[in-house]
Formats: sequence, C-alpha cells, structure tokens
Amino acid sequence: MSLDTAIQPPTADRPLTDLTAALSLEEKVRLVVGAGLWSTTAIPHIGLRAMHVSDGPAGVRGVSDSADETSASFPAPSALAATWDVDLADEVGHVFAAEARRHGVDVVLAPQVNLQRTPVGGRHFECYSEDPLLTGAIAVHVVRSAQDRGVGMCVKHFVANDSETQRTTYLARVDEQTLREVYLAPFEQLVHEAQAWSVMSAYSGIDDGTTAATAAEHRPLLTGVLKDEWGFDGVVMSDWVATTSVVASAEGGLDLQMPGPDGPWGDGLLDAVRSGAVSEELLDAKVLRLLRLAQRVGALDGVEPSGAQRDRVADVDVRGVLRELVSRSMVVLRDDEHALPVAPDDVTRIALLGPNAVHPFVQGGGSAYVRPDHTSTPEAALRDAFGEVEVDVHPGAVSRLLPPALDLAGRCTTPDGHPGALGELLAAEGTVLVTTDVTDWPGWLREVPGPAVALRLRSTVRLDEPGRHEVGVGTVGKHRISVGGQVLSTSEHVVGAEVILDSSVNQPVPATLVIEVTEPTTVEIDALVQVVHPVGYASFARAELVHRVPGTSPDELLAVAVDAAAAADLAIVVVGTNEEIESEGYDRTSLALPGTQDQLVKAALAANPRTIVVVNAGAPVLLPWLDEVPCVLWAWLGGQEWPDALADVLTGITEPTGRLPWTLPAHESDVPVPDAVPVDGVIEYHEGVHVGYRSWLRLDRTPAAPFGHGLGWTTWEYESVSHAVEADGSVVLDVRVRNTGARDAREVVQVYVEPPVPDESRPVRWLGGFAVVHATAGAHADVQVRVDAKAFRTWDNALPGWVTPAGTYPIRVGRSSSDLRLSVDVAVRSPSSA
Repeated sequence: MSLDTAIQPPTADRPLTDLTAALSLEEKVRLVVGAGLWSTTAIPHIGLRAMHVSDGPAGVRGVSDSADETSASFPAPSALAATWDVDLADEVGHVFAAEARRHGVDVVLAPQVNLQRTPVGGRHFECYSEDPLLTGAIAVHVVRSAQDRGVGMCVKHFVANDSETQRTTYLARVDEQTLREVYLAPFEQLVHEAQAWSVMSAYSGIDDGTTAATAAEHRPLLTGVLKDEWGFDGVVMSDWVATTSVVASAEGGLDLQMPGPDGPWGDGLLDAVRSGAVSEELLDAKVLRLLRLAQRVGALDGVEPSGAQRDRVADVDVRGVLRELVSRSMVVLRDDEHALPVAPDDVTRIALLGPNAVHPFVQGGGSAYVRPDHTSTPEAALRDAFGEVEVDVHPGAVSRLLPPALDLAGRCTTPDGHPGALGELLAAEGTVLVTTDVTDWPGWLREVPGPAVALRLRSTVRLDEPGRHEVGVGTVGKHRISVGGQVLSTSEHVVGAEVILDSSVNQPVPATLVIEVTEPTTVEIDALVQVVHPVGYASFARAELVHRVPGTSPDELLAVAVDAAAAADLAIVVVGTNEEIESEGYDRTSLALPGTQDQLVKAALAANPRTIVVVNAGAPVLLPWLDEVPCVLWAWLGGQEWPDALADVLTGITEPTGRLPWTLPAHESDVPVPDAVPVDGVIEYHEGVHVGYRSWLRLDRTPAAPFGHGLGWTTWEYESVSHAVEADGSVVLDVRVRNTGARDAREVVQVYVEPPVPDESRPVRWLGGFAVVHATAGAHADVQVRVDAKAFRTWDNALPGWVTPAGTYPIRVGRSSSDLRLSVDVAVRSPSSA
C-alpha cells in the first residue's frame, strides 16, 4: 500500500492528523499550493504560519529582492566535495542553518545532488561530484547538520536532471540499473541516513524503460521508490513553475506546487477532488506531509518540533568556516619545484596577472547567486598577506566577450538634458503611465505594475574617446532596439516565465552598433522592451544597456603583463571562467578557457620561470600548458572569502588539501559524454553506470588529472592495509600512511572496489569509501575506512532487484582513481538477492 494512500498514519502524527481533520477542503488545497514566490500558505486557526523557502546551493539568498539584503556567499558546492571531509560538511550545514535563521528562512533549496555527467553542464559547479558515493556522503552531513538545528534542506532535483539544454522539456532515457546504482543513489543515502525533510522534483522527464513522464508526474519513482520503498516521509515540492498538470502530478506523488497561488493546482486541484478525479484521502496525505514539515521547522504552534534541536544554532564564525573551506578545497594539480607555500619574506615584487586576478569569478549564475556580505580582491588579500611587497596587477588577456554595462550616470543624458535616461512605462494602447529620469540602472525594472506592458528607455550617450565604440541593448521578449537611428533588433514574440527558467534573461546577448569615433560625438539609444508578467514570478522589464569603449588590444594587454612578470620575483597568473560561461540555464559549448588566457599563461611562464597559475573555475576547463607550468592550483568559485583564502594557501597558513571530485580532461575529444544536447527531445544515457571516471577507465583514456587527484604540500607513503568483514558484509580497512614530507599535513585515503571478474555491466572500479587523516611531518597515521556492504551489490534489471554477486573482490587503496598504492582481496558470499 502506498504511503500516500495509507489509512492509518504513524502514531506520532496523530496531532497532525487531528489538525488535518480541522481543515476545510478549500484550506487543504490552499495548503498544498504556494502562497507566493518563496512562501507556503498560513492557516492561522490551526496555528500554522507560512513557511519561507530560499535558494541556497551557495548561500542563503533570503526572500527579499531588496538590494540591501546581503548573504554570506559560500564557495560552489563542488569545492566542498573537493575537501572529501564529512566533518567540514557538518560545519557547512551549521552555517546553512545560521544563515537561514538570519534571513527568516525555514527550508533551504539545497543541496543539488545531481551528478556531473558531462563537464559542459551549466550547473556543474552547483553539483558535488561525478561520483554518487562522494556526492551522497557530503550531502548527508550538510543536510543532517542543518536539520538537526531545525532548518529544512530541500534535496534536488529528483532525478537525472544533469544538464541545462532544453531542461524544462527534455526526457532523460535511463535504464533502471543506471538509475538505481548511479542517479538515485545520493537521494537514497539522504533519505536513509539524513532523513531528508524535503525533495524537489526536476523540470525534465524520465524514461526508465517502463514509464516515460515528467519528474513531477513519475509515479513509479516519486511514489513507488521514494515514498513507498525508501519510506520518505517529507514533502515533494515542484521546481518553480514545473507543475504542468493536476491529476497526473497529484497522483504521481507531488505534494506542493511552487510557487503559487497561480498554476494548475488551486482551483484545478479543488475541482479534481470534488469530481473524484483525485481522492480527498490522497490530498490529506499531502497535507499531513506539509504539516509534518511545519512541525519540524517550528512553524506549527502547539505542536512540538520533532527531533530538531532549534537551540543548536549557536554563534558560528561564518566567515571563518567559509575561509577554511575555500582554502582546504583548493587542489594542487602540479607542484614540481615545491613552490607552495611561498615565504612572504622571499619576495619583494609580485606580478598578479590575469582577467580573474582583476575581477575574480566567485559565484556562478542562476539560483546559486547571492549578494555577498562583502567583497575583496586578490590584490588586497596579497598585500595584507605579504606585507611590504609591491604588487603589479594587470589583466594580461581578454576573457569576457559581451560588452560591459553602460555608465548611465557618467556619460548619458535624457532628451531634456538631465543626467541618465528617460524611462516611460506604457500601457497596451501606448499611453504613458509613468515617466521618470533614470540614473541608477542595474539593467532591470522589477515589480512593474500590472497595467504596464512595455518600458521605453531613451538616452543620449556621449562618446569622447577616439576609436571603436560599441553601444547597444540586450533584452528578452517583444522589443524594438534603435541605436544611432538604426533599428538593430525587433521582435513581436511575447515571453513569460520561460526566460527565467532557461536563464536567458540573465545574460541577454545585446544588439549593438559599432561606431568609429575620430572626435567627441553622441549617439541616441531608444529601447522599447516588453514588461514580462511571468506566472509565479514578479513582473519585470529587462534592458541591459552596454558600451564597450576603445581599449587596449589583446596584444598590448599581453605585452604589459609580460613586462610585469619579467620584472617580478614571483608571477601569479589567475585564469578562469566568468558569468558568461558558467550558469544555470545553459550548457557550455567549449571546455577551453575563454579569450586569450592560454597565451597569457605561456608568455608569463616564458618571462618568469617562477610562475604559479591559479585556475578560478567551477567546472573542468582545458589546460594545454599544464605539463609546462611548475605549479598549478585549482581554486574553484570560492565565494566571498576566496581572495583571502587564496592568500592563506599561497603563504602557508592553510594547506590546500583538495582532491578533484571529477575528472579533468586533457583533450575535449576524449570526454566520454561531450555534450548534453537532446536529440528529438531525448537525452540517451548511453554510458549507463560508467559515469565520470568510470568511463575514462572503461575507455582506457588518460585525462589531464584523474578523479581524486590532489597533491597538497607534502608527500605520502602508503605502508600497510588489513581488513575485517562485518556480519552484514561490510568491510572495514585499517590503513597506515606516512607523511614523508617536512610539514604537518592531511591526506585523503581513497578506497576503490573492483568486480570479481571483468563485467561490461559493472565499472572497472568504483569508489567504495574514503577518509581524511592528519599526520605530523615524518610521522605515520592509522585510519579506518568502511566499505558498506551495499558497495558490492548491483541492480539486476531481470529480477528486478538488488543482488550481490559472490566472488573475490579486489579492493584498492590509494590517492586517486588511478594512483593506487595498496590492495587486498575480499571474498564476498551472498544470497541471490540483497
């Protein structure tokens, strides 16, 4: 019997059942539909207040669009996974809880435990790893730590939502073995080990071989697996505006439509219950889940929170935890000459080069973005860390392709001669509703009144500098863009929420006019853009005014940087991606570093052999010079503490103990899953269980750096391993390692399992367990690593069900999926199913 249709709820839920009985049918329906963009419905007469949710993969944004509301900006989730440290994940869960309380948030929409199936995935940086075990282990500790403090975490996106192209419509075709062993595995860990309170269904659909349906309507997965089989007792909420049906989604297992009150539920669900298309008993089960969540987060008066200790959000050093996390997450890819750490008294002049040295990229685009509590620069951090040192900062390369924002207040005037632009909101018949002068223009007008259908912006732009200027406007929807009297772009296509869901509204490609200026002149901008009234979201108008001034050519930028490198004691080159490259809503089309950054690295190294390259990126990029540079540090998208954490690593305050949670390709052609483009609306998961490093091993391809790789600042010897088999079939390994370097350090001991005999249906090897160990210089350390009995099982599609094939399993111990130092053979006996 389904948990959603069971007649008798658990005894502990009896007070909640009584409250459900006190609700009218209309109130029940209102309760399972969001009351707004970030809140659920309050029912005061039963003591239920609204619950507030917030985006949170890399911080807790809060529920206000006010520019005055800032948040602690966390490093990208991949950086946390790169620590391989579950204790640090516990601390991050505590910080999530503290930030949620600070912003009045009850449920944080995180973590994202989809897998990094392809390196071009637009939200790759938001995911933890390409491995299901590492993903689940880190996520379990984040979720459990936050929920222990009374803050809910909403695990997303259920399931196989691993790319952004056509993400609201594509169908992921995944066989059941692959789903069970790979993509469902982190969700199963979070249900069983963290008792997750909420799960978000994906936009996309799943075809598991028996049922093809959108995630919110996939009854075999949402109800059959998640709720019935695993015993998930929390709330399944939709992704935003992802609910497209009434009966199919209600019967499928969805419990909460977000946002609201618009959407198919509401009157549609009320009518369905009244007509008998959806049973009131099923609705009651959804209401019970909502009330259970409210009880857990303390939103239900008169009902004691269950299990959560809300007083456990003590004062926490948010900046301190994040700074340590960023520092320790950094991965030393290469350090042939032991360049790290740098003694501050060993340098007097540093050349700090690269586009990302000038403008670091600390957080990806989309729902992971927050307004940081504070910002800093690598230059400021290095000056603080190195003391009396001269720091020469030069971009050295071009990396951003879109023109920057227009200086509206500094070089623009309205038709009446006032500073800025003239803004007019227009009604459908063209009547001007509101007129105002605009000087502070972030590119958006938010919460536009309902009668307005268009925004017109007019301004005269002063072009003083001789040379090539580029002036234009980027927008979405119906528009007419004119610059210098030339109509550059028009469209009659009226858009809605889809431009939010695909993130095209975040980085609209501008229509621009190139103007060669020989003496000061002016150019007129006249932009008529649609006011978007999206279902479920606040109305807005989008007009990104841009202006590229004549500037230094790439060759000139490079020459200045090379001169600085040659004159310095140390060159630090910071290269990476930017907001045009890594974002929710679209996948990447290339793994190459954007612009001329590769040339900068090679030229700086030629000018100064003492060069450290820092890669400021979330997802893999090609590093064609990796074998030439003596020291390369992968530094992630590090959030607000990134500059100071980088200085801590460079000067030896904190060891960079990161290990890659994904595989770094050497060549784009080697990538097993090179793109995420649906064919006829379908993405075939053709690689099966061989995701990430498993495919690299199966195809016998050599990456630039394997899964699990990272050097730290010392060397390690693996001395011995022994094992014991527990009664349930789990294996406990006792591993002894020795720190053979001159500094105290941490090591990540990784354990991989191989099948008894080669088998195409099973990976060559897969991660079975890991542990972080600390050892002083020259000393040995002992660590236990547990390989759960589940690590040996496989899903048999023919049964269907789990089986553990008997045999002797080689278990490898080492520093990465390819650097294996020790081995033991473990005899596994099993019944026909497990």
